[in-house]
Amino acid sequence: MPIVHISYVEGRDEEAIKACVKAVARTVHETLGAPLDTIRVYASGVPAMHWAVGDRTKDELAAAQNMEPA
Repeated sequence: MPIVHISYVEGRDEEAIKACVKAVARTVHETLGAPLDTIRVYASGVPAMHWAVGDRTKDELAAAQNMEPA
């Protein structure tokens, strides 16, 4: 039974997440040949302040981008 976990920064559209998990399940089915009813896909939204790139959290990175001159 394949299990796929997708982590993303919160704030994405719920319908887009739903479409994503369905597409991932179909892709796993097509590429691995696993029956669809044995595939588990789940997505977890993570607050931006809990997701870091290097030593800066995503909320800090977003704030820094908004402060840069256009």
